[in-house]
Amino acid sequence: MTVRYTAPGRINLIGEHTDYNLGFALPIALPQRTEVTFWPDRTDAITVHSKGAPAPVRFPLRTVPGQVTGWAAYVAGVVWALHQAGHPVPGGVMSISSDVEMGSGLSSSAALECAVLGALASAAGVRIDPIDQARLAQRAENDYVGAPTGLLDQLSSLFGEQSTALLIDFRELTVAPVAFDPEACGVALLLINSRARHQNVDGAYAARRASCERAAADLRASSLRDIWDRGSAMLGAVRSTVDARCARHVLTENGRVLDFVAALGDSDFIEAGHIMTASHVSMRDDFDITTEHIDLIADTAERAGAFGARMTGGGFGGCVIALVPDRRADAVRETLLRTVPAAGFPRPMITRTRAGAGAGPLG
Repeated sequence: MTVRYTAPGRINLIGEHTDYNLGFALPIALPQRTEVTFWPDRTDAITVHSKGAPAPVRFPLRTVPGQVTGWAAYVAGVVWALHQAGHPVPGGVMSISSDVEMGSGLSSSAALECAVLGALASAAGVRIDPIDQARLAQRAENDYVGAPTGLLDQLSSLFGEQSTALLIDFRELTVAPVAFDPEACGVALLLINSRARHQNVDGAYAARRASCERAAADLRASSLRDIWDRGSAMLGAVRSTVDARCARHVLTENGRVLDFVAALGDSDFIEAGHIMTASHVSMRDDFDITTEHIDLIADTAERAGAFGARMTGGGFGGCVIALVPDRRADAVRETLLRTVPAAGFPRPMITRTRAGAGAGPLG
């Protein structure tokens, strides 16, 4: 029996670093996907091949954290998480291919985890609720790989739908569809890959998470979600000014997510663009996760005619997204291709994108 399963990357329209603070976010799944082909056998190990890797990696089904490193750790982490949850996992040979670019902030890791999980569960004849699948994939990344991510990436990959954004409430752990088809209104969604690899610089992601937790503790809240609708006035009680700024980003970002959803409901892409830009400013000035390179791209896109632009992803590189009226899309692209290299940065890769389908079997 051969099993084939795919899962998409994602971009987050708005709601950055709100997931582990139990807030709101609005991602879409992308057309770009990771595909896993799995040939189960009777062995007690998995051998995994990747078109992007020089050699295959083999590891036992009873793998433990620390045993496998590098790209294959995401595969081994899923196997470990499934075993920890009591699910059967067959041995076999696995082949991986993907057009979700690694290091670009499009969540290639979650696409890989969700595709591997789907293939293994299908081969074992096990049905797992999508929310539980997201938790298993997150556990693989948190506890096996060692990356302290929230659930946004996995939920986006599993629940994606064409022409649909996903309003995620991380406290209630619900995913609600929101119509998202800007092209029908004469608006392009541009994905601008800075070609600066998305990196967790010196543990900066973990540092931001710890900062938010300290701020919540100073405010005697179990998480920042508990106080998100009370405004920023109470942040004077946060002892660290850095922690207070991080908390202010999260509190205001939650409001921006809901405002963005309301703008989409009115097909008001001008207002949606303004909200995106405000989000970028907050990530730059309060959360301190953008870079000079990323800021230049977002600012240039807006000056050239975009309704709004913002970094998407965890920060420190990766991609910018912009909502642009069709009539200005070429001008925005040409201005970026001229301005960004002139400032000494790599020539960006710019594509139109849209909301794509979520994870699922092939064939």
